[in-house]
Amino acid sequence: MRYTGSINKKSRRLGFSLLENDKEFSKGKKRTYGPGQHGNKRPRNSEYKLHLIEKQKAALMYGMNNHQFKRIVSIAIKMPGSNTKNLLDLLESRIDNLVYRMGFAPTRRASRQLVTHGHVRLNGKKISIPSYVCKVGDEISIKEVSKKLPVVNTHDATILPKAFVKVDFNNKVGTYVRLPERSEINQNIKEAYIIEYYNRLM
Repeated sequence: MRYTGSINKKSRRLGFSLLENDKEFSKGKKRTYGPGQHGNKRPRNSEYKLHLIEKQKAALMYGMNNHQFKRIVSIAIKMPGSNTKNLLDLLESRIDNLVYRMGFAPTRRASRQLVTHGHVRLNGKKISIPSYVCKVGDEISIKEVSKKLPVVNTHDATILPKAFVKVDFNNKVGTYVRLPERSEINQNIKEAYIIEYYNRLM
């Protein structure tokens, strides 16, 4: 099942901001070590555990359960070219992620709900599948009657959309203009470890 519990707790356990904004470690939540009485006395991780942690970080950050994440890694490995680049391209091309990247939702959880509840349009047509992988050139918009929803209008003006999307905030319309570059994706994700983790299983 997809994890729906405390993001702060998971972020502390992994030592990684799943929201990508470090709010989990902001004032009042300064404990950067793992939860529990032995959280700051964890033993050194084995190579296998390091790979597992990277898998968990990416799966939780993108809001996917183990089955979904394994499936997308499997697709990435079968595609021509670099396995690691294929994986990141697929993850970033999911429509729930793009809704988040365009600033139409404050978190990926919120963007997933927008898609699931029918508030999002893909090239003018209703879509309710958060895992749908978009193509470069696709247009994503918010349904007309949904444009006034509070969650759609909580965009932080100080956080600009990624350069691989073009956004018209007034009309709540965005375009996926190109595949992302590695420098535009979270630098704390070690995608090679993820591929190595699944190569052990496949």
